[in-house]
Parts: sequence; structure tokens; C-alpha cells
Amino acid sequence: MRFDTLPEWLAWQENLHFTEVDPGLGRIGQVWQCLDLVATLPFKVVTVAGTNGKGSSVAILDSILRASGYKTGTYTSPHLLCYNERIMVAGQACTDEAICRAFDQIDQARGDVSLTYFEFATLAAIILFSEQQIDIAILEVGMGGRLDAVNLFDTDIALITPISLDHTQWLGTDRETIALEKAGIIRAKKPVVCSEVPAQSLLSYAEQLAANVFIAGQDFHYQIQGSVWSWSNAKQNWDALVLPALAGDYQVQNAAAVLQVVSLLIEQGFEIGPMHINQGLAEVTLAGRFQEVEGPVTHYFDVTHNVQGAINLFNLLASTPCEGRTIAVLGMLKDKDASAVAERLNTTIDTWYVGSLTGNRGQSGPELSTQIEKTVSDKPVYACDTVADAYTSAKATAKQGDRLLIFGSFHTVESVMLLLA
Repeated sequence: MRFDTLPEWLAWQENLHFTEVDPGLGRIGQVWQCLDLVATLPFKVVTVAGTNGKGSSVAILDSILRASGYKTGTYTSPHLLCYNERIMVAGQACTDEAICRAFDQIDQARGDVSLTYFEFATLAAIILFSEQQIDIAILEVGMGGRLDAVNLFDTDIALITPISLDHTQWLGTDRETIALEKAGIIRAKKPVVCSEVPAQSLLSYAEQLAANVFIAGQDFHYQIQGSVWSWSNAKQNWDALVLPALAGDYQVQNAAAVLQVVSLLIEQGFEIGPMHINQGLAEVTLAGRFQEVEGPVTHYFDVTHNVQGAINLFNLLASTPCEGRTIAVLGMLKDKDASAVAERLNTTIDTWYVGSLTGNRGQSGPELSTQIEKTVSDKPVYACDTVADAYTSAKATAKQGDRLLIFGSFHTVESVMLLLA
């Protein structure tokens, strides 16, 4: 084995390929063939693509399936506190030892083919899911869909969450172009579920593949009724459902699309009843999505990093009472539209503390401050060397009754959570 520990493997992978992001299925497909594993995966696959709501949708579906007694595998990215979070079996993160064994298997098979950090993880997830004899895998696309490493594996059901502008340098600068990239996960004659009315480009692509499309508000419907909600399609009708245990009314939109996936799985032989659905909705958890940490100064953690996410976050803040000030701790990658995000949130924020993120895509605190200052010109903005420094400064000024909002990136949330651990 090339390395004995997971941190060593990951440090090596970060620099193995010439660039962090290199869309395409050629190299990973070549290595997969060299691994000489089964041609058809021995478990059902649900692939999730989109801009917002992917992680929540994966978590809700996983929770319902596990409540129904199925052994699940989830592959998600990025992680918050621990790399192992990316590859979960039956709700538990895979061990360092298991992941290292999978990495060694990939390393032995790849020869002189270089792989990205994400490609190594994707292959490792499939290897471990196969070893663990899971019933169903839920695979979250990292970016786009068509050229994402996850798309090497054929899906049985595609789930496409709301689409907005993000990763525009790779995916395109308008919704139609981005939607077509996301549509790449669709397979011929396999169903696709859309959390919102999709772009025409996606519908046209699905039609070419004779894939049945199930669209929110057209093919399935939901209605919130106080503390419960109902869901229906042409074949199923579920009433008195508990609301998802994730903050935000928009989580019902995510859950509604998941229930259409559940309905399709039932058609394919899965045994999932209303009791399992309610249990899954009630027990679902997901770190970093308006995650509240109570105290004299309440902390909210959110990985929001695009405009649609900022709109959802604004609505959550507006509907959550706060007797004091809202103080933001912000760190964002340089390929994100920080100014647009800040604009959507500024009326709920009293003071901004911004910090630097490291890495090739990281952005310095002063750069980020310059980006948002014109947008939030009526509010003070303080630039700090690191997110940790920004948090420390913000916390020092906070008084009882104030709240701290830590957001902008998985890296931002991770930096502060590690300080609190």
C-alpha cells in the first residue's frame, strides 16, 4: 500500500492531477475497467443533480429508506468535518481503514492514469458499496452532471433539484445551458424526477431518451397544512405527513420530489409505507443547513454560496425571531458571486466579518470585503486574515440576544465548527 493513513492518501491525491477540477469520464472510465469489477452494479442507483437542495434530498431519501429497513449507501460532497462523511453505509461513515483499502485497489489498477481527488472518492464509494452489499446507493453529483465522475454509473432514477447559476465557468452562464449539463445523468427509458418545472433543454433531452419526466406541480403535488402536509400523484396519496426535520419551508419542496422517487421505488418492488415515510422525515439530519447551536449568542451555520440559497436563507432569518443584532461571518470561494449573495441578505445583517479561505479556489478576506462593500455600503464590513479570525472578532462584539450567522462555504462552516468542537 502506498500510504498507511487516510490523511496521507488525501494529501497525495490533492496534488496527483494537474488541476483540481477536470470534467470528463475518460480517465475514470479507463480505471474502472482496469478494476475489473462487475459490469452492472449489484444495487439500485438513484443519482441526484442540481444546484440547491441536493444534500437535503439525499439525506431525506436515505432516512426514509433506512426507516424502511433497506441498507443504503450515500455518496456526497464536500464534507464538513471529516472526509469519511462522503461515503456512508447504513447511516454510518466508512472507516479510514476501509477507505484506504479502496484507495489502494484503485491505485494498483490505474497504472499511469492520473485521477482527481473527487474521482478517487467516487470509485472508492462504489467499491465499498459493492463490498457492503447495500440495497440502494444515492449518489450526489459533485458539479454539473454530464461530465461528472458520478455519471460514469448508470442511474435507475434521476432526481434533479432546483437549478440556478453556479459553477458558470464550467457549466454555462444561463439556466438552459446549465440544465442540459445536469440532464446528462438521465438514462434512456429511466424515470427522472424534477423538484421544480425544468428548463426546456432538460425536457428535450429527456424526450430524446424516452425518459419519463415527473415534474413538481404537474405530476405530483403537495400542500402544507399547518404542522403537517399531504402529497399525491396518480398512484399514491399520503396525508398527515410530518414536516421534514430540516429548517425551511423549501425543505418540503425537496421532500416532495423525494416522495416521487419513493413512489417510483415502490413500483419497482421496494416496500415503503406511510409509517416509514413519517419516521424518515422526522429523523432526517443534515449538518450545515441552517444548523442552530443555542447559547447566549445563538449560532447558525449554513453552507449557502449562491443566490437561490441566499434567498432561502434570508427567508429563514426573517422568520426566526432575534431580539438583538445579526452578525455575519462570511468566507466564500473566488468563483462564487459574493456580491449577489450579500445583496440578498444585507437587510437582515447588521455587521459583516469576512475571512480568507485557502486553496486554489480560496479568496482572501480583503478581496471578499472589496466584492461586497458596495452592495452592503450601509453596514460595516471588517476584513480578517482567516475565517477563524473573523469568527473570533465577531464573537467578541456579540452580546446576549445577538446571533451569529456563519455561512458562505462548506470550508467556512468547517473552520468555525472545529473551533467549537
